Amino acid sequence: MASKRKKIPSPPLPADSLETAVYQHQTRLQHAQERAQDYVEAIAGLIDSRGEARATDLAKSLGVTHVTVIRTVQRLQREGLVSTQPYRSIFLTEAGRRLAGKARARHEKVVAFLEALGVPPATARADAEGIEHHVSAETLAAMERYLDAGTKPAGRIRTGSAAGSRSRPQKVR
Repeated sequence: MASKRKKIPSPPLPADSLETAVYQHQTRLQHAQERAQDYVEAIAGLIDSRGEARATDLAKSLGVTHVTVIRTVQRLQREGLVSTQPYRSIFLTEAGRRLAGKARARHEKVVAFLEALGVPPATARADAEGIEHHVSAETLAAMERYLDAGTKPAGRIRTGSAAGSRSRPQKVR
């Protein structure tokens, strides 16, 4: 005869653990949208600069393989963000154009904010590639208020030595 084991309830999680779980969930959702945002933004950029977005050009601009582009474009088609025709360019749908515009605006705000802090332009552009997808609407609005107010940082930001290492921001006295 099998004995019945009494189930011992787990102790409740601390509030900060629950908060962390919510943040982790939000980050996973953001990661899922990153690729779509990067692709529609790159497609819009290619159309603006070259008049068309071809898979080979998209692969070069994103640093991925042609096969990766084809698979991702197929997913974007299912999501209603792009359309394609055999042996033709990739086209943004209205929804794709809206998403590309929002992604570009977020990117530009983050770059401008980082540059306003004294981050060199090339570093600001590189860092914005990750930040733009994860910054909340609230934080983005705060960045915009900072930029609109013309606020200057308390001191110069050190950006590292010639070897490329970064140091912590420090006030210049």
